[in-house]
Amino acid sequence: MTRNPRHGPILIAGGGIGGLATALALARRGIASHVLESRPAFAAEGAGIQIGPNGTRILTELGLAEALSPHVARPASIRVLAGETARSIVELPLGPWIAARHGSPYWVAHRSDLHRALLSNAEASPLITITLNAAACKLGRTANGVAVEMRSSGSAPTTPALSGAEGRGLIAADGLWSDFRSTMFDVAPPRFDNRSAARAIVSTCDAPPSLRAETTFVWLAPGAHVVHYPVRGGREIAVVVIATATEANRDWSQSLTAARVLDRTRTFNPQLNRLLEAAAGWRSWSLHTLPPPKRISDGLVALLGDAAHPILPFLAQGGVMALEDAAVIARELAASPGDVASAFARYQRARLSRIARVAHASRRNGQMFHLGGGLAIARNTAMRALGGASIMAAYDWLYGWQDAGP
Repeated sequence: MTRNPRHGPILIAGGGIGGLATALALARRGIASHVLESRPAFAAEGAGIQIGPNGTRILTELGLAEALSPHVARPASIRVLAGETARSIVELPLGPWIAARHGSPYWVAHRSDLHRALLSNAEASPLITITLNAAACKLGRTANGVAVEMRSSGSAPTTPALSGAEGRGLIAADGLWSDFRSTMFDVAPPRFDNRSAARAIVSTCDAPPSLRAETTFVWLAPGAHVVHYPVRGGREIAVVVIATATEANRDWSQSLTAARVLDRTRTFNPQLNRLLEAAAGWRSWSLHTLPPPKRISDGLVALLGDAAHPILPFLAQGGVMALEDAAVIARELAASPGDVASAFARYQRARLSRIARVAHASRRNGQMFHLGGGLAIARNTAMRALGGASIMAAYDWLYGWQDAGP
């Protein structure tokens, strides 16, 4: 589609997965956007990301399947194991089973590979402008929409604004600590969830042979659990360790020693700890949450992704919810390109109940993952009795989601 000269761009604050996916979803519908990224450069960061069928369907629609295909893995199952004994609790089917059930596959990937594919396609689109080192510092109204003043992210607060950008509306995809959410939506700051996560990458050839399968492994123990799965076409394994914690920080990539990670997993099975010992470059972050939002739009401003609804990672849906947001907000803007406020209001109505349900399911999983004693025995017994296919079928509401619009 070609650009309609009667309409200015939609401003997008944040060039992460949610922001770039939104720009591509808008471009697919012929809508121009201007992505404002506060960082001076995009960095290769993060570790793994799991993308269920509700997310891979969107990525395929955005034209990213071919670029991502060499870099993703397609796990055959999720193996849930007892952390101390490595005894199987249940095996949840993925692979051909979930692809046939929902018409789209389940992928696991390195987050930087996903971001690189999004960025490459966005940079190639004539409808998308990307400005780096552009930290938004002030939002105002214009006759035709909104105007954002920007500063270099390294500038002192007293320096004049470096530049500005105007658009028909603003989508804030600026993450967990969103400045737009805190200043315009009058909500409390994110609350520490008393848990922290650590991530690292392991070369597959350095992993114990029993843990090299193209499978997502989930190890459960009282107060902690570990998830690992292949990335980069199976050449590497992404590992995440989540455990109770008493101190919080806002850094998403804090350096962490391997000794501290292994201290958290000392009760786990030796074969898992051998995998963790082979990992390099541990990084940690604190888990935070917000109550389900009552609103994610306000006139010509809308929140998207973690800025709108940070989802705890116990359902592997945080990034996918941003992809869903992107698809819906693009559909609504295309439906009424001359009335951004109405489009944002419809986006809010379409997303609030979905967001709340996913957040609730993720919190519930987090509680179940970290049970101990008799409650853990009851959990394991119930999961074995239900069986993997029945458990996964109960998530049809999650993985079977499709954008209902034209």
